[in-house]
Amino acid sequence: MTARHPSDIAFVMTGDVHRNTRALRQLGALSDAGFSIALVAFPPTTIRIPLPDRVEPVYVPRPEGSGPRWFLAVHRAFVGALRPLDAAVYHASDLYALRAVRGAARRHGVPYTYDARELYAHVASTAGRPAVSRFWKAFEAGPARGASAVWTVSDAIADHLAGAYGIPRPDVLLNAPPVGPTLPDPLLRTLAGLPPSMPLFVHLGQMRTGRGGEALVRAFARTPGVGLVFLGYGAARQDLQRLTAALGAEDRVHFVDPVPPDRIRSVLVAADAGVSLLEDTCLNHRFALPNKLFDYLAAGLPVLASRLPEIDRIVRGHDVGLTVDPGDLDQLSGALRRMRDDGAARERWSRNAGAAAETFDWAKASERFTTPFRNLIG
Repeated sequence: MTARHPSDIAFVMTGDVHRNTRALRQLGALSDAGFSIALVAFPPTTIRIPLPDRVEPVYVPRPEGSGPRWFLAVHRAFVGALRPLDAAVYHASDLYALRAVRGAARRHGVPYTYDARELYAHVASTAGRPAVSRFWKAFEAGPARGASAVWTVSDAIADHLAGAYGIPRPDVLLNAPPVGPTLPDPLLRTLAGLPPSMPLFVHLGQMRTGRGGEALVRAFARTPGVGLVFLGYGAARQDLQRLTAALGAEDRVHFVDPVPPDRIRSVLVAADAGVSLLEDTCLNHRFALPNKLFDYLAAGLPVLASRLPEIDRIVRGHDVGLTVDPGDLDQLSGALRRMRDDGAARERWSRNAGAAAETFDWAKASERFTTPFRNLIG
């Protein structure tokens, strides 16, 4: 490995790395491969966990505000933070860091790489706003074409990006955690106060519009004998709590603050099934493979998920649960009742979930992330 740069890799991301399991796994893999990494990111918020060895953080204050001015401020902050850094490769961990990363790489005459973690030109905030979608497509297209390696999160997004930008098909790096034995953590059932005999479903991650939270609460309110825990945070949490109270479901629907990423699997293992109900509100949702889906599989949990193409391919293809239209409350309630009552099916789905997790194991997939850096750095 060359030693002419103080850091092998400048890893740049918009957000708090301590909450981003994908970025943490990637940093761990790069560190294990022997690379030195300068991490440029926003400062930690409520959760702070040790970073992998060989990772030196450079925390950039998160700009105030929102919208176009915010993204411009983020870009300028990254440009300033990258100016004194000298790396052999610059890596953009999301779109909003991409142009600053390209500029830094060009200044030093070195390559850069890009992780397209979303179909950014077609996220929920661009739905029905074609001018906004065109802007982000133009923002992404040029830098994506110049990147020495591009990764993304699903086959459908990889195909779309290759066709839209005329680039080699990005490598698909699923949001799957490493697998292995773990001890159950009784946190969810303890905080919810549910009896051991009651099946417990968990919804992991952010509570936001377009993620099926309202339909989920309504379905649980009309399905007795089963409990639900929302494990996470998000702008819709208070609305969901109010709805839960209005429907008289507070004894079975509970809300728990997020846990550190390294504790997620042990907490999930104590549940009986996991839920992911992305709504088909934009192309990014339609093509998504959410992190939580693979977290559930790694914990051996059957899955109740949206019948969207990429998700359905995993859930039904590996026979690990049921898929539904989250907009159909009767269908959703029927699926809950089946998962509540059919213990034999839950056992089969759980076995298959463990086998599927072995297929997607990050320990096996991580080489696809580290090898391009090894080739670029030498």
